[in-house]
Amino acid sequence: MGLGKFFKSLLGDAIGDGQPAPAEPVTYKGFSIEAAPINEDGKYRTAGFISGELDGETRRIRFIRADQNADLGTAVNHAITKAQQIIDEQGNDLLKKTQL
Repeated sequence: MGLGKFFKSLLGDAIGDGQPAPAEPVTYKGFSIEAAPINEDGKYRTAGFISGELDGETRRIRFIRADQNADLGTAVNHAITKAQQIIDEQGNDLLKKTQL
């Protein structure tokens, strides 16, 4: 493990506003999913981004759910699962929206 990764594991991978940085994208059924849980008083709200192509244009849609998790790892996994569920339910129609 490199020094940078070591310090990130100790200090967290937060961005300037105290929120965790989005996780590495996951590909699912032609869409890209970025888990980006929101830190709210030590709990993590399920949130992230779903990207895909619509009419030759790449669209990136944010989703936020009421679900909360106690730790970041569980929140990331939960956000990916929720995004997959959204994709399964809405397909390409979700890219016509600005936020879910």
